[in-house]
Amino acid sequence: MSEQPRRPRKPGKPYRRPQKDPVRILAFEALRAVDERDAYANLVLPPLLRKAREAGDFDARDAALATELVYGTLRRQGTYDAIIADCVDRPLREVDPPVLDVLSLGVHQLLGTRIPSHAAVSASVELARVVLGDGRAKFVNAVLRKVARDDLDGWLERVAPPYDEDPEDHLAVVHSHPRWVVSALWDSLGGGRTGIEELLAADNERPEVTLVARPGRATREELLGEEAAVPGRWSPYAVRLSEGGEPGAVEAVREGRAGVQDEGSQLVALALANAPLDGPDRCWLDGCAGPGGKAALLGALAAERGAFLLASEKQPHRAGLVARALDGNPGPYQVIAADGTRPAWRPGSFDRVLVDVPCTGLGALRRRPEARWRRRPEDLDGFAPLQRGLLRSALEAVRVGGVVAYATCSPHLAETRAVVADVLKQHPDTDLVDARPLLPDVPALGEGPDLQLWPHLHGTDAMYLALIRRTA
Repeated sequence: MSEQPRRPRKPGKPYRRPQKDPVRILAFEALRAVDERDAYANLVLPPLLRKAREAGDFDARDAALATELVYGTLRRQGTYDAIIADCVDRPLREVDPPVLDVLSLGVHQLLGTRIPSHAAVSASVELARVVLGDGRAKFVNAVLRKVARDDLDGWLERVAPPYDEDPEDHLAVVHSHPRWVVSALWDSLGGGRTGIEELLAADNERPEVTLVARPGRATREELLGEEAAVPGRWSPYAVRLSEGGEPGAVEAVREGRAGVQDEGSQLVALALANAPLDGPDRCWLDGCAGPGGKAALLGALAAERGAFLLASEKQPHRAGLVARALDGNPGPYQVIAADGTRPAWRPGSFDRVLVDVPCTGLGALRRRPEARWRRRPEDLDGFAPLQRGLLRSALEAVRVGGVVAYATCSPHLAETRAVVADVLKQHPDTDLVDARPLLPDVPALGEGPDLQLWPHLHGTDAMYLALIRRTA
């Protein structure tokens, strides 16, 4: 039998399976969760990393790269969107969100990391082949090759309007913040180009992990014995972990004797605890206690004086977090699930009261970069009645001669001074206490009597604090 002639091969490259890259696939999954489920990266990423480590797919370097890809992409999303928009032939809203996520990851590797350009493009195209398919991978390849033609500074000159023509839009594109947030932060700072640029740049820096040694349970010296630990800047209980430090590896954190807490949050609790009182100092209230960081520090400080702390949180699951944070507190305390605007306690029951009210979170954009894209100006109207209601309830809860601390993790004037001014108009039986002398080692706290912390000045979240004494 004669041999059958072989069928000639079709021209073109043979099919090749896409190469799966666990690091970039995980980063893509995290970005999709943030986009599709309105999840927060700081909640989504840790379980994904833990699962990858348990499966043996990740080492410490892989985890660090995945973290940088996710947070770096989210922080610079506005800048990257402007660059991608200049490289595609359609409005960005017409680009499928999964494709846009792959493109953003690729642009971050090209413009925001030291990954070589050819490797950044190649890895992004392989990711696209795995999660999107060959057809859309070609689109990703074409766009990223355009992006790779210039560096970040060159692209910013091209896509950002000149500062002199539109300063707010220039800063919004260059520093990757929505225009309305730029405007609000600028108002809070009081003007001046240097201050606003430094603040916006600080929002895009990776924040340090800060621990708190809870008094009576752990000491700062104990925490400083950990690898990569250095003292905090302002709080006597703060310890910072340098890059790569893992809180879960610290024994005191695992045992609940220490916790992860931004230094600005610690300073708010310390200012309230240090505020002078007229009369006894036996009963303290944390009226918005979830998730429990400030309550745990306040509880420990109260215990040193023999005072009782009541920690109240409206949401039962968050009240559970508060109870966990306070478990083992050396002094008396109680945790309840209650609405601070409908008090479960008698008026005038407390000597010191803290209300760290729900807010837009514009002071913590370093930690939750996606919040800047999720929040809208109209959100301020939604928070306003609650913030005022909680402050009014706090003033009713404190006794004459006692002190209320109104705190918020937002520097927006509508959530800070406007709230305090409006409520105090209805309470002529109160005085503002100058909070600045209570933190004598901390500079640049503002004109007073309230105080404002800033990422670019203090290395903390942008916490606001007003102290109010009940006079009659």
